[in-house]
Amino acid sequence: MAYPDDLLSSGEHVVIHKHPHWKMLIFPVFWLLVVVALGTYLAGLLGDQSWATMVWIALAVVGAVLILWLTVAPVVRWRTTHFIITSDRVMYREGVFKRTGLDIPLARVNSVRFQHSFMDRLLGCGTLIIESASDEPLEFDDIPSVEKVHTMLYREVNDNPGDDFYPGTVDGRA
Repeated sequence: MAYPDDLLSSGEHVVIHKHPHWKMLIFPVFWLLVVVALGTYLAGLLGDQSWATMVWIALAVVGAVLILWLTVAPVVRWRTTHFIITSDRVMYREGVFKRTGLDIPLARVNSVRFQHSFMDRLLGCGTLIIESASDEPLEFDDIPSVEKVHTMLYREVNDNPGDDFYPGTVDGRA
């Protein structure tokens, strides 16, 4: 799903739009399977007892609450988290009921680094670290294809027409 163009400034276009890596969904899927398996097992233990209907309803309610809390909420959180690089800025948006946003103009980006552990390398994700004019570097975890994102962001920062210096010119002027 593309980032809405009506939220961008005129002349700005999206270069990269990513959600966090799918590894964030491993535990929610695991908990879904555990809750369904455990609920099915417990319902099967009850058999055809006359009093089993009330226990089945209680199991269904508890199972539904657990699935909402352990599976649906993390999936919705994952789906509503966006990491976007445009031609003008880096944007990070997250949240469902309480939305939080961060924008970094490309002209303010001083350096871009990435880190990924051995497991992150196997899964194809990592942490992107952006140092800007702010006091502390900003870390964005679980960025898919972090090396490609790093390269694209570096290119956008260095090719940004808003910069004061253009390669091949003297003192930034033609």
